Amino acid sequence: MNAGDIIRLHLADVTYPQWHPRTGVGPVFAFAVRTSGGIVLVDTGIGPAHELIDRLYAPARYSVADALAAHGIAIPDVVAIVNTHLHFDHCGGNALFAGVPAYVQSDEYTAALEPGYTVPAWVAFEGARFQMLGGDAEISPGVRVIATPGHTPGHQSMLVDCDDGAVVIAGQAVETAAEFRDAIEHPSEHADCAANVQKLLDLAPLRVYFSHDDAYWEPAVAL
Repeated sequence: MNAGDIIRLHLADVTYPQWHPRTGVGPVFAFAVRTSGGIVLVDTGIGPAHELIDRLYAPARYSVADALAAHGIAIPDVVAIVNTHLHFDHCGGNALFAGVPAYVQSDEYTAALEPGYTVPAWVAFEGARFQMLGGDAEISPGVRVIATPGHTPGHQSMLVDCDDGAVVIAGQAVETAAEFRDAIEHPSEHADCAANVQKLLDLAPLRVYFSHDDAYWEPAVAL
């Protein structure tokens, strides 16, 4: 694998409500990773129309199938899903991949069963096949899940070992490339994510992607 085998998929834009810590309109990204065994899909975006979510976030949805097809990938090419966590904007398309194993931290699955955490039908559906993890784990040669709790109890990131270096898909372990960079420079000011930033830095990534940021981080510069 190389860095070009990691494809960022723009699956939605959401408008954050006034009470949300973020403001304005923000993107929702998933990632398709080409491996020797098939496509590993990291997150699946927002699900179908939902009264509460549509009222709060006014999402503009973009088809998962179309986003994959733009890169020559079909739904049956996906052999595994990694959900960074189970909030509605990260697992909403899981049902499109019924029968495909979806890797999730067991603490995250437990949290998702609590009222108000997510959309239950987007987690518990016919054909759902969650594979529970209890920390870091290699799920495919060169593809590792990295436990990064904080944003949620069972949040996880993913490391892809590429020929040209390691690439991290951070999810929401850190919100943005700018925050990641600032947490490196001023860890005492980022107590909520400093441990995760250091854990991801220890993997020596050549690039770090985020679920809700157009920018990415690289050791020299965030673009």
